[in-house]
Amino acid sequence: MNEEAAVTALSALAQEARLRVFRALVGAAHEGMTPSALSAMLDIPGSTLSFHLKELVHAGLVGVERDGRNLYYRPALGRMNELLSYLTDHCCMGKSCASSGLQRRATC
Repeated sequence: MNEEAAVTALSALAQEARLRVFRALVGAAHEGMTPSALSAMLDIPGSTLSFHLKELVHAGLVGVERDGRNLYYRPALGRMNELLSYLTDHCCMGKSCASSGLQRRATC
């Protein structure tokens, strides 16, 4: 991941509703969620949710798949892990982070 992609991803998550949506999708993992399920769970109006989902898709943090009449949104876990790796790339100035516990928190 390059700096521009990291800034785009972080910008997408730097908004309360989008962060809540992303965390809900991470909880659903590979099953994904429909917009109506997300809207009901998070109490976000459909039009507002649509805007936030579009931003998360644009940032590459969420993918969308059509199944018949339904859209299923899923977290792009690989992209999320790329972002985490980018953020922790130079952790502890190249030394092992094992003693500080940082390495455990940065992995899924």
